[in-house]
Amino acid sequence: MAIDLPLIWAAIIAFAVLAYVVLDGFDLGVGILFPFFPEKHDRDVMMNSVAPVWDGNETWLVLGGGGLLAVFPLAYATILPALYAPIIAMLIGLIFRGVAFEYRWRTQRCEFLWNWAFAGGSMLAAFAQGLALGALVQGIPVENRAYVGGWWDWLTPFSIATGLAIVIGYALLGATWLVMKTRGELAERARGVALRTALATVAAMGIVSLWTPFLEPVYLERWFGWPTAIFSVIVPLLVLGCLYLLLKGIRDRHDVQPFIAALGLFVLGYIGIGISFYPFMVPPSLTIWDAAAPDESLAFLLVGALVLVPMILTYTAYAYWVFRGKVDPEEGYH
Repeated sequence: MAIDLPLIWAAIIAFAVLAYVVLDGFDLGVGILFPFFPEKHDRDVMMNSVAPVWDGNETWLVLGGGGLLAVFPLAYATILPALYAPIIAMLIGLIFRGVAFEYRWRTQRCEFLWNWAFAGGSMLAAFAQGLALGALVQGIPVENRAYVGGWWDWLTPFSIATGLAIVIGYALLGATWLVMKTRGELAERARGVALRTALATVAAMGIVSLWTPFLEPVYLERWFGWPTAIFSVIVPLLVLGCLYLLLKGIRDRHDVQPFIAALGLFVLGYIGIGISFYPFMVPPSLTIWDAAAPDESLAFLLVGALVLVPMILTYTAYAYWVFRGKVDPEEGYH
């Protein structure tokens, strides 16, 4: 039986993107929550909670983007022209927040500027990711293997809704991360934020999920046709289960359970997108096999991926293990 290399690579790219979303999501979420915690001590602890891992989290973004270019060049060549504006905005946001990690600790007089760089960069990056996701879900027009849409096709009511949903969802991840990593009044306030953002996240997921099937006929058939319609029942039930565990974890004052449940919400949302997309790489025009590079190239690159991906996973797991537990409030970034 022949190995379906394009499908294997689609799974690897999907995993890399999911890893980025769940790992860098709470990192961005901490920045999004920055304006709601005005005390300098709280902000110091918040930044310290993600300082050891934030740059490693973004490795998955590089892997996903670089992998897309290498193994699905046609998808890369059509997605980027359609999404230049939100992708550039995301990169600008990530640059500002990355620089803020270094400079905020080096100045007192201009510390407020780097506070806003961290918060604003996090919000911009999260919202831009949501815009890009919404634009991709609503479909990218392709003719003769090239993008044929306009400069502003990515900006629609649906993409704005997905942008706001991602910002709210990342704020939930950030709040539950703070519950898990901090103590005292900061953790208590984070519990309250987690409660509100959990309800808002599930509401946003519901709105986007009800909207999505009516964007493309293939989505409508996928979610309401048999046998895939069974997912229209299973996925919402699992979402409600994660919400219950999240709220119960907050009520019972568990530290880890709310964060794990919040990650579960994102994983389920990602699975829902995957169910809608498959087998398209660029909906509704290019399938995984249409967009893939030659099998020889995919096989050669797969050898490298089999070495690289376990290395990244090992490093990531080791970093989180080393920096496990609560943050020391007296510890600085450097």
